[in-house]
Amino acid sequence: MSGAPSVGLGGWTPAALGVPGEVRPVVCAPEPVLSRPGPEVDPTAAETVRLAADLVATMRVSPGCVGLAAPQVGVGAQVFAVDVTGHPKAVTVHGTFVLCNARVVEASRWKPGREGCMSVPDLTGDVKRASRLVVEGALPGSGAPVRLVTDGFEARALQHEIDHCAGLLFLDRVAGAHAVYQRKVYL
Repeated sequence: MSGAPSVGLGGWTPAALGVPGEVRPVVCAPEPVLSRPGPEVDPTAAETVRLAADLVATMRVSPGCVGLAAPQVGVGAQVFAVDVTGHPKAVTVHGTFVLCNARVVEASRWKPGREGCMSVPDLTGDVKRASRLVVEGALPGSGAPVRLVTDGFEARALQHEIDHCAGLLFLDRVAGAHAVYQRKVYL
């Protein structure tokens, strides 16, 4: 996206959506919407803005949740919310944000790490992800293009949610059955 800011969200917050979000039920595997790539969306469309607000609302009432994608609430669309604020593994934190049609444009420093998912509630797995990441996308509401530079845990969360929008679960990224574990702690 040419013309995108080099870093950050330009002060965007969920309040910019202008609508209150409603909590939606989270679907679990093997729900078909979780394994289908979602289409790109018009970030300025009213239904996209409503979906963005609902993702934030649902994420906020879900203990331990640091990201939520549209397919997880049953909607095939390339929209997701992320907020790693307060997570003990987070170093770089951009607060609560929603991106539409996001794409990874740079990825480096690949490292394994344990992941879980609200749509796969009984399992966790070791997934190798980039720990340095540049993502481009659009903000819901304004449609403004952004270029987000991040690292560490926030980078992992972004890749996890972008995968959801592409019809992939973390289980599709594990090295094999030896890297999948029963969840021991439920938040």
